[in-house]
This record gives sequence, C-alpha cells and structure tokens, in this order.
Amino acid sequence: MAGAEVTEFKVLGLKMWQQVVLCLILGIATGFALGPEAERFKILGTIFINLIKMVVVPLIFLALVSGITSMGDSSNFKRVGIKGLGTYLFTALLAVVIGLVAGTWFQPGIGLQVNINDFASSAMPASSEMPATSVKDFVLSLISTNIFASFAESNLLQVIVFAFFFGTTMNMMGEKSVRARVMIHDFSQIIFRMIEYIVRLAPMAVFGFMAWSVGTQGVEIIKVLINLVGTVLAACLFQYVLFGVMILVIARLNPLVFYRKLVTTQLMAFSTSSSKATLTTAMREVQTKLGVSEQSSQFLLPLGASINMDGTAIYLGICALFFAQFFGIELHFADYAMLLLTCTFGSIGAAGIPSGSIIFMGMVLNSVGLPIEGIGLLLGVDRILDMIRTTINITGDCAITLLVDASEKTIDKDVYYA
Repeated sequence: MAGAEVTEFKVLGLKMWQQVVLCLILGIATGFALGPEAERFKILGTIFINLIKMVVVPLIFLALVSGITSMGDSSNFKRVGIKGLGTYLFTALLAVVIGLVAGTWFQPGIGLQVNINDFASSAMPASSEMPATSVKDFVLSLISTNIFASFAESNLLQVIVFAFFFGTTMNMMGEKSVRARVMIHDFSQIIFRMIEYIVRLAPMAVFGFMAWSVGTQGVEIIKVLINLVGTVLAACLFQYVLFGVMILVIARLNPLVFYRKLVTTQLMAFSTSSSKATLTTAMREVQTKLGVSEQSSQFLLPLGASINMDGTAIYLGICALFFAQFFGIELHFADYAMLLLTCTFGSIGAAGIPSGSIIFMGMVLNSVGLPIEGIGLLLGVDRILDMIRTTINITGDCAITLLVDASEKTIDKDVYYA
C-alpha cells in the first residue's frame, strides 16, 4: 500500500475481516436485545468516523499529489487522468440511468399513503439554502478562493482541483521540485500509516454502528418502505454485476477473482458506510491481491472515493421517482434530463460518510419542483441503504482502477490470479 509495509493485525487469532463479521453479528444481536438503549454504543462508531475525518483531507491531497508526481512524465498522467475521469463520469451517468429505469419499472412510490405533514419537522432546508444546481454555479464552486478554508471545511472537490493543479505544476517544474516531491511522499507515508492504525478500530465501529442502527430503527419502518428498499437492492445488484461484465469484456479478466479478493474491502464499506474509511484497505488490496500498480491505486482510488459514487447515483435517481410517484406528480422529459444532471452532481458531491447523500437529495428534488418535506420518510432506512450503496461505490472505484490499469498494461496478472 503506497509503499508502506503492512502487517496483518489479528485479535484472538482472528483476521481483520473475521473481526468485522463477528462484530457485525454481535452488533445486530445487541441491537435487537437492547432496543433503543443500544444507542449508547453509537459513540464507538462515531469515534472511528471522526478519526477518519480528521485525516481524510490530507490523505486525499497527499495521495493525489503523490500519485500525480509518481506518474513520471506528464503524458502518462494526462492519459491515465483522462481515462480515469472519463470512466468515472460515464459510470456515474450510467448509474443514474439505472436508478431512473428501476424507479420507473418497479414504481416504489405507488400505493403508499402517508400524510406529508407527519414529516414536515424533518424537512430539508429551503431551496435558497440548498447547493447550487446550475452547471455554471457547480463549475465555479470547484475553484477555491481560499484553499485553507477549503481544507478546514473539508471541501473535497476544491481540494481535488487544487491537488491536480499542485501536482501538475510540480511535474512541469521537473528537477526543481525534487525536494518537494520527497517531502510529499514522506508525509503521505505518515498519513497512510496513521490510517492503518485507525482502521484497526473498524470492528469496534462496526459493532457500535450496527447495535445503534438495529436498536433504534428496528424492522417496522423497513416494512413500510419495502418497495423502495427492494428497488434500490435490485438496481444496486444490477450495477454490481455490471462491474463484473466490464472487467470481463474490457480488461478480459475473470471477474469472479475480483469479487472474491475484495471481500474484506466490501465488508468494510458495508459495515461503516464510509468510502473514506475503506479507502486505505481498498488501496492495499487492489495492489497486493489484484496486482494493480501503485501509481494507479494512489491516483485513481482517492479520486474515485471523492467523486465516483455509483451507488449514491442510483439511490438519488430512484428516490426522485419514488417521491414523484408518492406525491402524484408527473415528470416530463425535461425533468428527467434535469434529474440526470443533478443526480450525477449529487453523487459527485456527496461525502463518503454515513448518510452524506441526504442533503443532496434535497437538491435533486428541488431541481424538478418536488416537495422536499418527505425526505424525513427516508431517514429510518437511509442508514441500511447507505451500507448497500457504499459497497457499490467502493466496488466501482476498485473496478475502474483495475480497468484503467489494465488498459495501461501495468497490472500484474500473476498477482491477480494468484
């Protein structure tokens, strides 16, 4: 992983993925046994996520800059960068289409009778407080006027743009930036090692989050929204299989190997609902288990964890149609075009932390004139669905990194099939 030597951390002889599965089961059992009182365990997960958030901004910046400068000549960076960004954008748009098709096909909002006033207190902010929806405002928001404020506010999109500019400039300076490159590399190794230590607390976080989620939310509200949950599951499963088809057709590799070797990464994503918390594990596994080059994993995975969220794109698309059906509002072609745009922007902007897509749901609904008050209806099941779509998000990041690396012919197939 990024050149860092990693030792498997075991507790009572159990590997990390075994610890995660055990704590997942214990958390569910504790939630059912204690009910709402299990909320006390939420602090275990919150501590873990806060530790991740503490280092995620320097991680994204240093990993991207280190990845860009390690590309060598600018032509390599330009080629890989264009491939990566292009593929991420394509899969995001495709994911929105999958969500819209699933929402239209299954019609999860038809037949539900819930008084909108019951959820008014959980409504999102007024439209004036929502993120900008126009292309112009979105593009302008990518450029930071104060990069220190962007770091302090964890504005990852602005940090990414700055990292691209910073790293590219270092490459253009050639030998004059050698000392800066060494410093960036050294700092990145420190951050990577810090996160390795933090990730060792993942089983504790899994137990805390699962006990809290099951204990406070129960299964009743899932029954109320069973159609929505089923639709999201079906669409995400289709997207999950589609990744394998892409690996088979484009990279000409056995996708079953890909799925089998990413079990730990996917369990981590499913349990923590955080792409950022899973990032270091994913970077290590695509290198050591899938044979992806260090340059590609350092450059493409941090980028994907910040801008590529296919599961979130699917979720936003389905929920938009769910609310349109729920409120009996007919959508037209222009509305679908706007949903395609805003759901893509929303998936790019949503932070890789639990329930980070909720605020962007308000942006999506507001863009096509749908009432945003009903979002409170989602809060009961959002945590569960967040676990599923985060798994799709990180799987997509790893799949695209693999595809780009295979196209560059830098993947080690011996490691992949080992």
